[in-house]
Amino acid sequence: MNYLAIEHCGQTLWLLPDKALYWPARRTLLVADVHIGKAASYRALHQPVPRGTTTATLTRLDALLAAFECEQLIVLGDFLHARHAHAPATLTRLRTWRAQHADLHIVLIRGNHDRHAGDPPADLRIEMVNEPWLVGPFALCHEPEPHPTHAVLAGHVHPVFMLRGRGRQRLRLPCFVIDARVSLLPAFGEFTGGWRVDPLPGNRVFLAGADQVWALQG
Repeated sequence: MNYLAIEHCGQTLWLLPDKALYWPARRTLLVADVHIGKAASYRALHQPVPRGTTTATLTRLDALLAAFECEQLIVLGDFLHARHAHAPATLTRLRTWRAQHADLHIVLIRGNHDRHAGDPPADLRIEMVNEPWLVGPFALCHEPEPHPTHAVLAGHVHPVFMLRGRGRQRLRLPCFVIDARVSLLPAFGEFTGGWRVDPLPGNRVFLAGADQVWALQG
């Protein structure tokens, strides 16, 4: 599986095309904004949205966990979208998936949606922590707020970048924004929107798409 290796805060990090980050020194996969159960929440409001998004999201996680040597999965907030994610069918799917990764240590940093949804059931064996969670040089967070001593890795805003071509062509792609103080991961979930970023001085922006990650130039 393709990846782009970068150096950040003295660590080598691999940016993955499927909107995740792998930290090889820690054998850890990081994702943000998974939003399990979001489609079910919309259907409960009688909105016509696609089915199968939970299965598709977990299948993508399976592929990453198989491709990279992972001892730990860290979710930077918003694992569950809302209380509807506790529906029996959704929890059954999650329990089946968890059983397939019984030895994997999973940590969830509570995000705003997690606080509304409530913690996942205890039998999913997900360690729950509040932000910031300090690991090595990083403050792992959901909200992208600066930390006084550590570089932040966060989610929450679902960053995307708009590419513009000739003839008013536009292509919106998820992106990683790497900054000395606060860095952003794209939303991992299958059914999520995006917030368009305009790079600031000092930002490094990396676009994810077409099974590769590449640096935005200029």
